[in-house]
Amino acid sequence: MSIEVCNESGVPVDESLLASVARFALDAMRVNPAAELSILVVTEEVMSELHERWMDEPGPTDVLSFPMDELAEESRRPDAPDTGPALLGDIVLCPDFAKAQARKAGHALADELHLLTVHGVLHLLGYDHAEPEQEREMFGLQGKLLADWQAARQQAAAQAARRRSDSAVLGAAGLEDG
Repeated sequence: MSIEVCNESGVPVDESLLASVARFALDAMRVNPAAELSILVVTEEVMSELHERWMDEPGPTDVLSFPMDELAEESRRPDAPDTGPALLGDIVLCPDFAKAQARKAGHALADELHLLTVHGVLHLLGYDHAEPEQEREMFGLQGKLLADWQAARQQAAAQAARRRSDSAVLGAAGLEDG
């Protein structure tokens, strides 16, 4: 899976974690591994221009998703037939706008950007939250994907710590392979 992240916002963002959470969500949703995704991190000014141009709404927003037009929305859902590799589209994030949301939610900006990335991925896959039932489905799935990704990251970190500890013990005992 090809995921390109470009940060033009001036705000320090861990691009590898944005790609990681997007990749995790796409894998969990069984998106073809040859699919391509672009994530762009922008300033409030750029986001305002995009929001006004494409959504006819004034001012900036936190995330916009731009699915590729050649894929019908119903073909993106994981319960639809596999359409093969494709350019999924673009996710645009605005960390300056998302900062206030992160504070209000009581978590770090990075956590908010991870949530918004998954939110954007789900929109690219045809999910929406315009109606209450759609909102429950999308936000429930979004929460599950984020929790599963965070658990997988914690498990990987614990395994890496155990390997380092084992290597240190084995190295101190002169038993480590060369």
